[in-house]
Amino acid sequence: MSIEDAPRIQLLAGPTPVEEMSRLRAVLGGRGVPRLLVKRDDAISFGFGGNKVRKLEFALAEAMARGADTIVTLGGVQSNHARATAAAAAKTGLKCVLIINGSPPERPTANALLDRLLGAEIEYISSRDDRAEASERVMTRLARSGRTPFLIPLGASTSVGALGFVNAVGELVEQGSKPDVIVHACSSGGTQAGLVAGAALHGLDARIIGVSADDPASDVVATVRRIVRDIDGLGSFDGDVEVDDTHVGDGYGIPTDASREAQQLLARTEALFVDHTYTAKAAGALISYVREKRFTSDQTVLFWHTGGQVGIFA
Repeated sequence: MSIEDAPRIQLLAGPTPVEEMSRLRAVLGGRGVPRLLVKRDDAISFGFGGNKVRKLEFALAEAMARGADTIVTLGGVQSNHARATAAAAAKTGLKCVLIINGSPPERPTANALLDRLLGAEIEYISSRDDRAEASERVMTRLARSGRTPFLIPLGASTSVGALGFVNAVGELVEQGSKPDVIVHACSSGGTQAGLVAGAALHGLDARIIGVSADDPASDVVATVRRIVRDIDGLGSFDGDVEVDDTHVGDGYGIPTDASREAQQLLARTEALFVDHTYTAKAAGALISYVREKRFTSDQTVLFWHTGGQVGIFA
């Protein structure tokens, strides 16, 4: 799929800001450390924002082009992707069914509360291992009831969804920002695939580091490579894909000492809010890289804030 041919719906109001993190830089060593920037996808105005909105501009357009009237997707109880999908479906007049692994909360909070407010139909399953069977069952049930369902995989991490971040790299370059390094949180691979493909297609020579929220680095790398190779113009891609899985800690969504420090440090220096599932762990990795002097003082390092701040209120 090429970005020129792909249908797209408009959910973004415009480019997200690129801001200096000068106070964080000062705390970490001032002139002796690299210039630090942040790309503010947490500031996307639609549906509480986050990186999934970029992917859904393309994923929902594909669904609508195929005549879908119902969107089906998956996630955990506090899934940012599920919330963003429910919001996009509501905005476009589509029905939405969420397959959620976990127990129904007695008192929904954060993303789980927003899913209900947005009118999504929610089907709970016991674990991630049940996702494939539940997806097939729900899709069959909807089709038999006369609906035209479309399944968006976990995180909208397909070659179509990744076009949202191919486009985002172009946006970054147009803003006059060409960092030497991009650090971001990763899980299902679509965001990193789009960043890698976008850097190649837009001529951005940047080292792109994905900080895994859960899966082993080798699994994420394999997924990213598969998605990139399905994007037109990059079928023979064999470049570097860098994933760091050393900040997962005790597991998905479980805070670490580094994520706790990062959450407080970003709030108190830059008034940025990050969640322990994704962005606080990626920010913790960035802070450790700077302290370990993995970058030089003449480099520019950009933290791509992929959102998820709603999770703070879970």
